[in-house]
Amino acid sequence: MIREASARRLPAEWAPQSGVQLTWPHAGTDWLSRLDAVEPVFAAIGATIARHESLLVVCQDTDHRVHVLSLLAQAGADLDRVQLGIARADDTWARDHGPLTVFEHGKPVLLDFSFNGWGGKFPAEHDNLLTRTLAAQGRFGAVPVEEIDLVLEGGSIESDGAGSIMTTSQCLLTPTRNPELSRDGITERLMQHLGAQRLLWVDHGHLEGDDTDGHIDTLARFCDAETIAHVECADRGDPQYEGLQRMAGQLAQFRQATGEPYSLVPLPLPAPIFDEGRRLPATHANFLIINDAVLVPVYEDPADGVALERLGVAFPGRSVVGIDCRELIRQGGSLHCLTMQFPLGVLPP
Repeated sequence: MIREASARRLPAEWAPQSGVQLTWPHAGTDWLSRLDAVEPVFAAIGATIARHESLLVVCQDTDHRVHVLSLLAQAGADLDRVQLGIARADDTWARDHGPLTVFEHGKPVLLDFSFNGWGGKFPAEHDNLLTRTLAAQGRFGAVPVEEIDLVLEGGSIESDGAGSIMTTSQCLLTPTRNPELSRDGITERLMQHLGAQRLLWVDHGHLEGDDTDGHIDTLARFCDAETIAHVECADRGDPQYEGLQRMAGQLAQFRQATGEPYSLVPLPLPAPIFDEGRRLPATHANFLIINDAVLVPVYEDPADGVALERLGVAFPGRSVVGIDCRELIRQGGSLHCLTMQFPLGVLPP
């Protein structure tokens, strides 16, 4: 299904940004037992972002805000670029509870989709209200917030900024999200709300330990309108091998709006990482594009260097920075999952 151009447009992640949101971990989240280990990772991510653009950090209360500011200062963050909001949160995955920004007639609009904890797996009452709380505090200036009665997580979609959106059928068609909608129904809603002209549905591939039902940002990512980076499994004995091979085959069949095939950039999977017998969803595809840089999750694995090199070629003119994310994947997500970027015109300077 292809639709004519809309007044709305979901920009690509590589478009100029006004800042990035981080929702900081606290004692009321699943990070409780490892706060001392994971907070330095958040501080490293925050400090790196603040070298390039503004950082909006969501804190739980005023005491938490003081604590977070101290950690960012210790990490060397440019505090002139740090904004600290207060909103209760169930967890820290800003990619999924944060708003998606579209441009309508050239002006930004924040879309606040429903968030139900990845199909009811985890509590999400506070997360689902978080964007409205921040908006009421003026954190987004005068940018309007549009509440949408559709369950949709930011990690489940990829945009090339020109009308093509890539997603996975496993996630969007999970009956615990929008059971009343068919594939065609979801396609129509995404075209309506995001201004999509076409959807590229990925039907294969999944990482063990992933609670999101196969978010696209763990598997395949646009690097530009002509290039897709994707995870690759070379071990035939890996239970993920067959699905990822089928995914690579489907990506090879995808066509740009021009009819040309995409250039594909395979990112090797790191060796399996386990925590108490559970395999963790380590992936280099969960990178974050910011102004002038790409932050890439690394796992102290030989595949890290290969992924960094290949992404460096895919993103000419941007520095590629590895961030140790071994602590993050203990809770089932990585770097991109923790962050939500805002295009220019959203966060006040």
